[in-house]
Amino acid sequence: MLIISFILGGLLFAPAWIVPLAIAGSVAGPAAPGPVHGAVTSGNWGYPLEGEWTVGRGSGWQPVDGCAYCPSDHKGFDMTSVAMPCGAIIHAASAGHVINAGPTPGWGNTVRIDHGGGIVTLYGHMQWDSLLVAVGQDVDIGTPLGAEGSTGKSTGCHLHYEIQRDGVAIDPEPFMAALGLPLQ
Repeated sequence: MLIISFILGGLLFAPAWIVPLAIAGSVAGPAAPGPVHGAVTSGNWGYPLEGEWTVGRGSGWQPVDGCAYCPSDHKGFDMTSVAMPCGAIIHAASAGHVINAGPTPGWGNTVRIDHGGGIVTLYGHMQWDSLLVAVGQDVDIGTPLGAEGSTGKSTGCHLHYEIQRDGVAIDPEPFMAALGLPLQ
């Protein structure tokens, strides 16, 4: 009940253009269909969402029309589950150590995993009260982390998937493609 009150309260004070997006659970901007994936892995890495997903914003300069709080220089890759845009389970893309699990400025409810070698993955905008992991926990590839949502600076349900190398966000598309896991 508290979550519903929070959501409805947020919609009352949201700009008028956000309400239809929040209700529909769509991501701002054009969405292209993504490939169909099961629990696909390639070596020690896999996709953070199963099944078919759509692509939102990729990495780089991509302003969101009408969204003053959305960063123009996008540092990750947005993907939305086709089967269940809000509530789809997000999985660890690789084994590692959970270094953040909870509210994070900009990303809302977030999990960050340290995979060693300076590589960290970030899973942002997850639903409140959906996290299935805790700081300090070791996870395997495919471990459920939480549910796709629209927390933080978000205009609809999606997963913000980010890869950081030595503390700096890098484009996840070539990183994942080099592992045999294309995001487009």
